[in-house]
Amino acid sequence: MKNTEVAFRWIVEILGRRQVSFRISGGLAVRAYGSERPLADIDIDIPDDKFQDILEDVNDCIVEGPQRLLDDNWDIYLMVLNREGQDIDICSATAKIFNQTTNNWDIEVADLSKFEMKELYGLKVPVIPKEELISYKKKLGREVDLEDVAFLQGN
Repeated sequence: MKNTEVAFRWIVEILGRRQVSFRISGGLAVRAYGSERPLADIDIDIPDDKFQDILEDVNDCIVEGPQRLLDDNWDIYLMVLNREGQDIDICSATAKIFNQTTNNWDIEVADLSKFEMKELYGLKVPVIPKEELISYKKKLGREVDLEDVAFLQGN
């Protein structure tokens, strides 16, 4: 059974102890802004050079990576973890996403110093600013992203 709260608290504790700056993105960020849609995974952006800093702590939970992922939507360096049945995507702050509007690859660099503090599972954590979240979800243009955009623009 999936225990998102325990998995979330576990990874946030590791990032804090290792002094790795981060911010929450993806579907969990949308939830931080009030959405109640089911969560697929926990997306966390970290600096490109900080993966090695947490490897020792997460090694037993690695499902994939750290490695480059290239698919129809993303060209990104990431590591996928699974803790308590919950997938956690640790993503490089620098990525390319395929922009469905322009049919081009856009370079996205997450400025981890820009965030909004939100409460998730009883912890105050840095979350991608709403307008930036809307922008990248519009570019991705998947059905779930467009649903998130509609929710975020309505709030």
